Amino acid sequence: MMLQGWRWYGPNDPVSLDDIRQAGATDVVTALHQVPIGEAWTRSAVEERKNLIEHSQPGRSPLTWSVVESIPVPDDVKRMGGKATRSIEAWIASMEAIAAAGIKIICYNFMPVVDWCRTDLEWELPNGAKAMRFDQDRFAAFDLHILQRPEAPAEYSEAARLRAKQVYSEMTQADIDVLITNIASALPGSTTDPLTIPQFRDRLQQYRGINSAVLRQRLSEFLARIAPVAEQLGVMLTLHPDDPPRPLFGLPRIASSAEDYQALFDAVPSKANGICLCTGSLGVRTENDLPAMAKRFAPRIGFAHLRATKREADGLSFFESDHLDGDVDMIAVLKALLAENRTRSPENQIVFRPDHGHRMLDDLADTKRTNPGYTAIGRLRGLAELRGAIRAIEHAG
Repeated sequence: MMLQGWRWYGPNDPVSLDDIRQAGATDVVTALHQVPIGEAWTRSAVEERKNLIEHSQPGRSPLTWSVVESIPVPDDVKRMGGKATRSIEAWIASMEAIAAAGIKIICYNFMPVVDWCRTDLEWELPNGAKAMRFDQDRFAAFDLHILQRPEAPAEYSEAARLRAKQVYSEMTQADIDVLITNIASALPGSTTDPLTIPQFRDRLQQYRGINSAVLRQRLSEFLARIAPVAEQLGVMLTLHPDDPPRPLFGLPRIASSAEDYQALFDAVPSKANGICLCTGSLGVRTENDLPAMAKRFAPRIGFAHLRATKREADGLSFFESDHLDGDVDMIAVLKALLAENRTRSPENQIVFRPDHGHRMLDDLADTKRTNPGYTAIGRLRGLAELRGAIRAIEHAG
């Protein structure tokens, strides 16, 4: 059976290690979020976190820190590629510290300026639970009227501009502040810097002239430096898809489709060069066939984020749906992952985790502190559904 993981934000996470155990997960997915982007992780800091997870509660059900998510890739690497020597060396030092602790899977992304992006973190579902949502008109309102990106008007149709103007006209200052926080100020687990609007504009300017071909080359240069070291250390590098999987703010996104990943594997064929199969991110794009991608890239899947998204009528807006619903054929994906996992040795099993869960039940209480998408109860439901589906598939043979 694949290893059941759970993302944990460390000692300050409102979800405890016992909560993880009680959800039925065995493998922890975490990172040293307190270390500034671009600084090397030390072996002592990694060992301290590992001991906290694995040895701080004797007698409890064992947990293993098996995946690092994520070591942030500094912005200068995305802009300069192999020339960002200092940042790449720090990244390699972090990887070496992780490998020394016996952790062999690293998830990372290569999204410029903004990491995963949502306009709404508390969108109410018909059942009263709350989900995260990407509303294209609210996003356009931010781009056109708050960020005021000079190139933006030419990138939206007249109808889209009119809708965005209407949405913006109905916003209070509090609404604007929340939208800025959601988009520009870095969501939990983000691997990009929190930005003010002036900083956001400046960072976009730094990417002028960097198109998808250039950004793909920068990623290839980065991997050419780190993949040989990862191979020597026995580490699998798993690239997380763009979220959402399309260009934002005129910036290129290069991990959005099967073709994107194939180009990356062709450029850097190292066996350490792998994929984090995030079904929710990739599932937003209609042409992405998730079961086919799971089969095509099976040997390169070291880690999986299993969640589903539901596309809305405009084809661009979407929300986080229940794990077995939405636009992802999760059962077919699980069948492909399980088939691959059966071919692997015990020390090389695929780790999966339930991704973004709804805020629901007791987690809805005003007094309850939660991280958007990473509530205990919503992910508990997701993991239970996934575990049940896996058991049924395995029983059916």
